[in-house]
Amino acid sequence: MAKKKIVFLTGDYAEDYETMVPFQMLQMIGHDVHAVCPDKAAGEKIITAIHDFEGDQTYSEKRGHLFVLNASFSDVDPAEYDALVIAGGRAPEYLRLNKKVIDLVKHFAAANKPIAAVCHGIQILTAADVVRGKKLTAYPAVEPEVTMAGGTYEAVNVYEAVTDGNLVTAPAWPAHPQWMAAFLQVLGTTVTL
Repeated sequence: MAKKKIVFLTGDYAEDYETMVPFQMLQMIGHDVHAVCPDKAAGEKIITAIHDFEGDQTYSEKRGHLFVLNASFSDVDPAEYDALVIAGGRAPEYLRLNKKVIDLVKHFAAANKPIAAVCHGIQILTAADVVRGKKLTAYPAVEPEVTMAGGTYEAVNVYEAVTDGNLVTAPAWPAHPQWMAAFLQVLGTTVTL
């Protein structure tokens, strides 16, 4: 298996599981994963949020863990990376306002490099105008944005993922097994048991 270099985009109040679990899973496989947040450097921390599904009309939110970034956003040259992963949670609503984040996403889309996004992470993709003509999923509240950005929203079970070419998306953290398995396929990573 060829080791891949992956940018992992996250930020303050990104969803806890959607940050920690895929970051660690991709490292466990042997990939070189650089967790970054705009305006923060390697060694600095973000605070995550824990989102849960407890029978209310939407998810609940609680303070999560501190997550230590292992790379600096300002040092990221997208041409040096093989793939991009975008965490969900509340961080995407402000990260999508950052021009450098949008430029980063546009690079990966234009180069047809693998992109994985989960939950509200898809808001960054819609803001970057890279979902036009693509089938994807997201947290259901993001469906209008997907549609307005020219994408086709797939309403799937919370445990499922959707792949369209280089793009792998999932509605929320319960889909991690399918989402990460599909992303590994798009990366060309095989795991032998």
